Amino acid sequence: MILSVIPSLLLAFVLQTSQISFQQLLGSWQLVHFESIDQLRNSPQYRNSDAAMREGLEYKIQNRLENTVYNFVAGDSLKYTDYVSQEVVQRQAKIEISKDSVMTIHTATEIRQAKIVEFSGDRMVLAPISNKAGAGKLVFERIK
Repeated sequence: MILSVIPSLLLAFVLQTSQISFQQLLGSWQLVHFESIDQLRNSPQYRNSDAAMREGLEYKIQNRLENTVYNFVAGDSLKYTDYVSQEVVQRQAKIEISKDSVMTIHTATEIRQAKIVEFSGDRMVLAPISNKAGAGKLVFERIK
């Protein structure tokens, strides 16, 4: 019985002690999913809206996914796309990654944080650290 628990404990220990380094992030990452999409699609407003309204929202969702790219570059920098008044703009920030895999993004006007909750060579899941409601996980895939 005790022997069956050991592999689970070892896995938990490895996951907790594995630290993500900035070097592992270098390259481009495309947003492929965010939990807010699910919340929107399950909302009464979305479900009760007409086909044209849903189509417009789906277009905006797809546009957001296609235009959200994080490009981690040497020098602990991040170049990324952002939306300002429904227009795509290019931004740059400095990045720090703590020992507990919290990514701190220093922009010109604010500091944002997200926990890296899943990471592989080609997939990264971020959980924003925020007091705002609806700040769900963001799923990125590496662009080759």
